[in-house]
Amino acid sequence: MKILITGTAGFIGYHLANRLLELGHQITGIDNINDYYETDLKYARLASAGIPREQIAYGKALRSVKNENYSFIQLDLVDRSALDRLFADCGFDAVVNLAAQAGVRYSVTNPESYIESNVVGFFNILECCRNADIQHLLYASSSSVYGADSQVPFTIDQKTDTPLSLYAATKKSNELMAYSYSSLYGFQTTGFRFFTVYGPWGRPDMAYFLFANRISSRLSIDVFNFGDMERDFTYIDDIIEGVVKVIQGGLRPATERSRVYNIGNNSPVKLMDFISLLEEFLEAKALLNFKPIQPGEVHKTWANTSNLQQDYQYRPSTDLRKGIAAFVSWYKSQYITHIVR
Repeated sequence: MKILITGTAGFIGYHLANRLLELGHQITGIDNINDYYETDLKYARLASAGIPREQIAYGKALRSVKNENYSFIQLDLVDRSALDRLFADCGFDAVVNLAAQAGVRYSVTNPESYIESNVVGFFNILECCRNADIQHLLYASSSSVYGADSQVPFTIDQKTDTPLSLYAATKKSNELMAYSYSSLYGFQTTGFRFFTVYGPWGRPDMAYFLFANRISSRLSIDVFNFGDMERDFTYIDDIIEGVVKVIQGGLRPATERSRVYNIGNNSPVKLMDFISLLEEFLEAKALLNFKPIQPGEVHKTWANTSNLQQDYQYRPSTDLRKGIAAFVSWYKSQYITHIVR
């Protein structure tokens, strides 16, 4: 298949592109390489995939020096004319939209970037899919859409009308926009409500990465809600295998053109237990600074993944100890040594 992946300088996009290339697919990746978090890590992901940093320039198509089936273009989703040309020229079989302005807390202080990237950018992707007769659009939603609903585990049929952050509101809007385009124009859309993804090459703005940085530096870490929080931590390989199963699963019946799935580990972990494992593998004790819960945060996340299991035989298989060990190994051998130095 010929697949466009947006956000391939990002965490999930990087891993998904690599996995689909292993399976023999032809991948075009785009990313605007914004500075929401350190761009050195984004360039390092691209370099790992065979895209040399010194050759990257906006709008310039580059072929990977490691895999001839991978090409990359620095491109912003708000650049509609460039997107139109890309879709017209490439004839994609499927599109995976992972590019977005991420972060719950950041959306409180920088709301404009979320509307631009997550709403306008996603609208542009939908329009390009419609005009280019794309058969299947897959896109990133978020567990944040569940908002103030305290019923766990979260199930797809729960109401998601009470988002606690603008980030969550933009992800909910993506689901509604995708549904309307599927209904109007007949192409298939699949949304993934990701639950706290972690692992090697991860995002430095995520709590587990921030904790690792500060524990390693012997600095205190802020632990919100006084440590009484639980997250459905999901290892990156399990996320990727779930998305790949949907991509390769073929088109669904016309009555199921627009679907949304929870994709998580289906097993919430206490935050303090997660911190304890980080301490163990980093071989350092955390200095804990307990604080109240922050605006936009929820106490507990827990994914009910039964519909993804039923439709695509999704089965996460990486336990927390193995996952954290893999993250810390990469963190010590790659991130500290070669990326941030």
